[in-house]
Amino acid sequence: MPDSVLQRFSDRAALRHCVTTWRAAGERVVLVPTMGALHAGHLALIAEARRIGQRAVASIFVNPTQFGPNEDFARYPRDLEADLALLREAGAAAAWTPSVETMYPPGFATRIEVAGLSEGLCGPFRPGHFAGVATVVTKLLNQVCPDVALFGEKDFQQLRVIQQAVSDLDIPVEIRGVPTLREPDGLALSSRNRYLSPEERAVAPKLHAVLSDIAAASRNGTGVAGRIAAGRAALEVAGFRVQYLTVCDARTLAPVERVDGPARVLAAAFLGRTRLIDNLAV
Repeated sequence: MPDSVLQRFSDRAALRHCVTTWRAAGERVVLVPTMGALHAGHLALIAEARRIGQRAVASIFVNPTQFGPNEDFARYPRDLEADLALLREAGAAAAWTPSVETMYPPGFATRIEVAGLSEGLCGPFRPGHFAGVATVVTKLLNQVCPDVALFGEKDFQQLRVIQQAVSDLDIPVEIRGVPTLREPDGLALSSRNRYLSPEERAVAPKLHAVLSDIAAASRNGTGVAGRIAAGRAALEVAGFRVQYLTVCDARTLAPVERVDGPARVLAAAFLGRTRLIDNLAV
């Protein structure tokens, strides 16, 4: 059972006063940024936040600046009351639920772009996405002032972009990645999985299977090009529209032909109207 009462904040000053009180008492504050539509993956992040700190804070904000003009901002799943109930049951101490006007008041004119890390993988397919992510996460970190912020490794490029922005801007917070939580058949948990039809849901685990095959081959010192070509073909036969499937250096996200250090195999593909991303460590 949770050992704290969930407090909901939509006023920045009230949130900061509460967090300042906690930190003055020597309590460690851990932030879990979310866009709502919470699932077991988010709740695993809350559990980790409670394990490493005394106060778990979740933000819920569907950020319009990270969606492109033809993306799913309008239909992105939203159920704030259900999300708050899940956070309460999980033992979160606070929910930060700012409005769009709070995050982007009239006259807002700043955006943060992280060169290099933002430019490959999802970058060409989602112009402006990572600038929107870097900007909103920087604002959330400055609003909540946590000691640690947790991000799922499913969005690995996002994690690296945020780590770089925090380092470059000297933001006094530790950014930690948390391993991806999966369904028993391997599908990475995602709020967008609810878009999948039953037929698509049956096919979706093929993405993880292909990544697993490429990761295993890469660990064995085998060249990755042939496995990537075979994996792409297998996904397309299964009904995916592949945007990218590649092996990259885990730090720089530069593509590699042969693995001789920490690396990731990463993919993005549409299954019907649903865009799925996933990655595995090599």
